[in-house]
Amino acid sequence: MTTVPAARAATDAVETAIRSRRSTIRLTDPAPGPDELLDLLAAAATAPDHGQLRPWRLIAIFGDARARLGEAAAEAAPTSDLAERVAAKHLRAPLMLAVIFQPRGHPTIPRWEQLAATSAMATTLLLLLDARGWGGVWFGGPYPDAPQVRKHLGIGDGEQLLGYLYVGTPVPGDGPRPRPTADVRCKLTWLGDTSR
Repeated sequence: MTTVPAARAATDAVETAIRSRRSTIRLTDPAPGPDELLDLLAAAATAPDHGQLRPWRLIAIFGDARARLGEAAAEAAPTSDLAERVAAKHLRAPLMLAVIFQPRGHPTIPRWEQLAATSAMATTLLLLLDARGWGGVWFGGPYPDAPQVRKHLGIGDGEQLLGYLYVGTPVPGDGPRPRPTADVRCKLTWLGDTSR
């Protein structure tokens, strides 16, 4: 049986992880391998998901596959200068995870709720990566709806690319940027008697 102090310590650890996580822009080798990534994804799949539909899938892109995806995205760029920059963006981390939204037809779980579940999974995965010492950032990516990108990744007609989680090892010396605590009082409305 969990004691109250043990439960409080676990809660404090979770809160610290949430408050201290920052997007890591500068990433280098190594990145999580297949076994660790599957383990992390199994944990991330426990994020809130009404009906446990898991309306998502991930594509792990690493090595030369990043450059090939960059070439596909560059084909959608309107100028050659921009095409070079687009291609290079796919090489800024050793591992890219394409987040694919796969909405399911369901009589009581609407599309928006499934999209929220997909976002919750991706956010949870970023928290877990950070807790294990990996760095990560979620970018929309260049031209996620371009036919060249959709074809290259095998994205079906009913699916949507929500961008990429760029994952790797934080560059040494790049500590987390401080973030002020948000004043959320204007974001919370109480209905009912708050005197209790």
